[in-house]
Amino acid sequence: NYFSLLNEKATNVPFVLIGTGTVIILLGTFGCFATCRASAWMLKLYAMFLTLIFLVELVAAIVGFVFRHEIKNSFKSNYENALKEYNSTRDYRSEAVDKIQSTLHCCGVTNYRDWKGTNYYSETGFPKSCCKLEGCYPQRDADKVNEEGCFIKVMTTIESEMGVVAGISFGVACFQLIGIFLAYCLSRAITNNQYEIV
Repeated sequence: NYFSLLNEKATNVPFVLIGTGTVIILLGTFGCFATCRASAWMLKLYAMFLTLIFLVELVAAIVGFVFRHEIKNSFKSNYENALKEYNSTRDYRSEAVDKIQSTLHCCGVTNYRDWKGTNYYSETGFPKSCCKLEGCYPQRDADKVNEEGCFIKVMTTIESEMGVVAGISFGVACFQLIGIFLAYCLSRAITNNQYEIV
């Protein structure tokens, strides 16, 4: 939901993740095959691929950190546009707005008044996802909707989870570095004839 409001092309994120997972599975299989065959050049190639993936991850993390303010501003402006274009036909951006509002118990970008400038509000009122209680129909009754805006809540949620994401990323990076080191050591042992297949 956050990705779909972050960027127009962000709906491709699941496909990118599936593609990345497939590449990692194939690379892991290649590493196992290289070890079973005791092929020094294949192990060096495997270590090189792991190094390349590690560098891409490192660059992505640095770029994300450097441009974090631009990412926040992009999310805010896209969220504002999603409110203006919100409709009941359930396009992906409207669904993302509903999901965020109902999950985080918030309404609008900065507060519930943001809805008052939209076409949807002039025709129908507040959306059901703004409700404080389940199953209500707020229409134009501001007492029935959450007063807090979603932008601050989304940023707070993301920032609170950043420690977990950073920890997992660091753990994965450590495993990759260990994999690179072991592949290189095994490759040297095979080259120096110090390794025997049992």
